[in-house]
Amino acid sequence: MSQEQSMPRDQAPGTLRRELKARHMAMIAIGGSIGTGLFVASGATISKAGPGGALLSYALIGLMVYFLMTSLGELAAYMPVSGSFSTYGSRYVDEGFGFALGWNYWYNWAVTIAVDLVAAQLVMGYWFPDAPGWIWSAIFLSLIFLLNFISVKGFGESEYWFSLIKVSTVIVFIVVGILMIAGIMKGAEGAGWHNWTIGDAPFSGGFAAMIGVAMIVGFSFQGTELIGITAGESKDPAKNIPRAVRKVFWRILLFYVFAILIISLIIPYTDPSLLRNGVKDISVSPFTLVFENAGLLSAAAVMNAVILTAVLSAGNSGMYASTRMLFTLAREGKAPKIFGYLSKGGVPRNALYATTVVAGLCFLSSMFGNQTVYLWLLNTSGMTGFIAWLGIAISHYRFRKGYIAQGRDLNELPYRSGFFPIGPIFAFILCLLITLGQNYQAFLQETIDWYGVTATYIGIPLFLIIWFGYKLKKKTCFVKYSEMEFPSLKNTNYE
Repeated sequence: MSQEQSMPRDQAPGTLRRELKARHMAMIAIGGSIGTGLFVASGATISKAGPGGALLSYALIGLMVYFLMTSLGELAAYMPVSGSFSTYGSRYVDEGFGFALGWNYWYNWAVTIAVDLVAAQLVMGYWFPDAPGWIWSAIFLSLIFLLNFISVKGFGESEYWFSLIKVSTVIVFIVVGILMIAGIMKGAEGAGWHNWTIGDAPFSGGFAAMIGVAMIVGFSFQGTELIGITAGESKDPAKNIPRAVRKVFWRILLFYVFAILIISLIIPYTDPSLLRNGVKDISVSPFTLVFENAGLLSAAAVMNAVILTAVLSAGNSGMYASTRMLFTLAREGKAPKIFGYLSKGGVPRNALYATTVVAGLCFLSSMFGNQTVYLWLLNTSGMTGFIAWLGIAISHYRFRKGYIAQGRDLNELPYRSGFFPIGPIFAFILCLLITLGQNYQAFLQETIDWYGVTATYIGIPLFLIIWFGYKLKKKTCFVKYSEMEFPSLKNTNYE
């Protein structure tokens, strides 16, 4: 019996459909990483590192992310596949490296969906404090599943509107902040640079505080690499991906650096409310505090709705990214073949089912008391985001070196990063420092907290075990520059 005959009727071995339009790609690029990291955690970064320390950390990590996205843009515009950096890692680094990148990234987003579902419970508790939290998680998991089940257009349209809400909120916040600082609106009359001169400002807590903040900031930027995953279903990727990547710089400058600057000018870093902010207490989000200082009394309710949008957007993106990664792994023979089947609408539904089950199981473990297991899963998944970034930097560096070594013309690339080799090298070094320094304080104590160290760094040995386990089994080796395969630019069907 042939493979086609053995499949269910609604499944086929075809290719993903390129139905994400330019406006989808643009909005995903602009709003991809705007989430609770900016709306909620930004206050804590200012409180811990001071206004100058927080601003410098966001600018430095933002620069690193921009370099990474230009690297990913060059790769994705040339070879737009849904496996993205997993495929690039296999082709231009080592097959086992790509295998480990793919499985770790799938696992990362599958667990992150569960985290977002728990966050949704906390946000909905603002309006419905007496309702069981699991109901909201179940409802939102069903919603995210349906948005990804129908077609890629369902994901694209929902993410477009989610991102539009987030982007509009940040723009309104910046306008209101400027009006307050200028004295046109009440709440920050004559503030100027006063908050940068109080206490130990502008740099509070020294280098250690900046390292700690850099980790938080790095996590808040994760999700920008989604541009690479969507490349496999983008219309005219050679044009749309470079456009999306170019927007990353302005997004970082406007939505992160400028927003942090405004918060630091209006709210003193010594304000105790900044230390208490979190999803559990939206009333002290720095965005809410600024809006309330401006006299907008309904700010808490509005920001709660915006943060709910951000949470759903993160879950929606996570479901899409993990599903496509599992699909690509299956197509490359690195996962069970059943996950490589597509519905008539071009959706990898078996991969979607598997991802939904894992997300649901993680969500259940957080509900019924297995907090230790849940926290370990969360720590493991958090590390894989940085590992993915390291993979992008390494893959791009070797891709370009191999491309040149084979005498190919760089002018033929649909998009070329203008920062090679400084960009990927800078991104690699800084990302590696942040990854290894996540819990460096534990090693400076008289008695090392090995439990805390293991919980923090478990993602690194797990990645290495998967990589070298595959490497030993398949007898793979690093791909030589002379042996690298570069697909024809005339071939647009990379699946």
